Amino acid sequence: QLQAFGGGLAQAGGSLRVSCAVSGSIFYSNAAGWYRQAPGKQRELVATITRDGYENYADSVEGRFAISRNNAKKTVYLQMNSLKPEDTAVYYCNIGPGLATLHRADFGSWGRGTLVTVAS
Repeated sequence: QLQAFGGGLAQAGGSLRVSCAVSGSIFYSNAAGWYRQAPGKQRELVATITRDGYENYADSVEGRFAISRNNAKKTVYLQMNSLKPEDTAVYYCNIGPGLATLHRADFGSWGRGTLVTVAS
């Protein structure tokens, strides 16, 4: 089970941190990813972190967002800085055995997302 939280309203240039709690799954051995879906658009992968802590980002968020994880708390985080109105979306997380799984994103369950709204 996946539950994202911590979204809200931010001003352009501001910051937010969203979190995702994972339950019912083995977390430490899986890679984790943050996705977002803006109104009228497809869901996109924005950041990934491997079980060893290797991070990767979509070009649109590189240098502004930072993904991290706490294996003891079974939680993955996304720190979002220098927010832009185009970052407005519902943010979701998911986990998988590797980056290929995260990129395919053909998960059976997505869990609850959290809405991030960036005002200009």
